[in-house]
Amino acid sequence: MNQATGLTRIIKAAGYSWKGLRAAWQNEAAFRQETALVVVAIALATWLDVTIIERILLISSVVLIAIFEIINSAIEAVVDRIGTERHELSGRAKDMGSAAVLVTIFLALFVWVSILYSHFF
Repeated sequence: MNQATGLTRIIKAAGYSWKGLRAAWQNEAAFRQETALVVVAIALATWLDVTIIERILLISSVVLIAIFEIINSAIEAVVDRIGTERHELSGRAKDMGSAAVLVTIFLALFVWVSILYSHFF
């Protein structure tokens, strides 16, 4: 049982989070690709002449893609850990995790197109 409290608990939690980010980077090509997209999008959002709220929306919408990719990868890892045999529920869980990433990509596209359209067209 974990008895860590206070600052020790926070430090340990940060270490586990960093370990999770490293695992996503090392094992998930989609996460690496989406991280590159996030970096480019943040640079572009910083450069664009938009309001602070629009900038926050632009950046957060692409960061959400990376967040959902991590969650999707975690679901896939747990399902794969349970077993390699095909099962309807395992497939459904993986498909739904993937769908969450896709919906987030659509959301980011909607935000970016809406904001860019309102400023430049």
